[in-house]
Amino acid sequence: MSKKFTLYGWHLSYFTGKVLCYLRYKRIPFVDQPVDMLTLMHRIKRKTGEVVMPVLRTPDDEWLQDSSLIIDRMEALYPDASVLPATPVQRFTAYLIEAWGDEWWVPIAMHTRWSYPENYVLFENDAGSALLPKLPRFMQRMAVKKVAGTLRGMLPAVGVRREQFAVMDTWTVNMLDLLDAHFAQLPFLLGGRPTLADYGLVGTMYGHLGRDPWPARELVAPRVHLSAWLERMAHPTPENSGGELLADDALAPTLEPILRSIFTEFVPMLDGINQRVSEILPTFPANKRLPRRLADISVPMGSGQFKRAALPYTLWMAQRALDVFQALPAGEQTLVAARLQPLGGDTFFALDIPRLRRNGLRVVADQHG
Repeated sequence: MSKKFTLYGWHLSYFTGKVLCYLRYKRIPFVDQPVDMLTLMHRIKRKTGEVVMPVLRTPDDEWLQDSSLIIDRMEALYPDASVLPATPVQRFTAYLIEAWGDEWWVPIAMHTRWSYPENYVLFENDAGSALLPKLPRFMQRMAVKKVAGTLRGMLPAVGVRREQFAVMDTWTVNMLDLLDAHFAQLPFLLGGRPTLADYGLVGTMYGHLGRDPWPARELVAPRVHLSAWLERMAHPTPENSGGELLADDALAPTLEPILRSIFTEFVPMLDGINQRVSEILPTFPANKRLPRRLADISVPMGSGQFKRAALPYTLWMAQRALDVFQALPAGEQTLVAARLQPLGGDTFFALDIPRLRRNGLRVVADQHG
């Protein structure tokens, strides 16, 4: 068996981009393998229990699913050039931004892809040649049409609803401006090299906003510093990604408005999901996976409101960040809380989330947690 890892995924996939950029930065030997239909529907499902990408196959034939857990495992195996900051404020912030990038940005990525028809040509070409690489184009197009229909069917659940386009568009422009201003000052979110925070954000930027024709042209290209960050993430070199994080566990002033957005928008989303989960838990069967989605919640998005289905899985990502905070010594917890409190961080630490276990693409409430 090859001594290399095999990454099964598509470059247009949200979470494949996250793992792909990470593996490149860490210089972990891997084969970038597009997923064909047989692998996706049978091999991956048999090995992981889900029809999902990306999946990382290890040289020992272990099939790892979930981008966060893949990075966890690789960090343990390849500790050099760690993407996990050693100091408490930066370390917690990295996990917080990873959760935000993984979960909050999904409707933005889906909107900028599926609301603009010109993007479909690239999707059809990439997905078709990956799914059925040896079959005629007309058969590839038929397969892609079915996949596209499934993905479009998910749009209302994540909040991509026509009446919300204006709110989403305004928020996206404002946030991309904030990110562009930050990257004008620093190469990466926490300093001179990428951290888990950058890999949380790059998922939506690599596969969607930075690659689909409409958002790449209209949203990313005009923001030269954001574009340069994305290039550093996609094609890391020792020269463009080998710097140091900010000294003294500092956070850049240009990151503060982004963190305020997380605490005033993402945290209310977490709270809303938590309320939906709390409503069903008292009568929900023990050790049964929670539904993939629950009833709608309404949360702030910029100066407007945004409605979407509540996804319990998102709470697992929040729990992941909370666990990092709670594992810190008491004195370091105090430092983190004090640094983030002026930005609204106390709202995150006040979350009371039931203990959850990840199970594929869903979560299970731990009855003993």
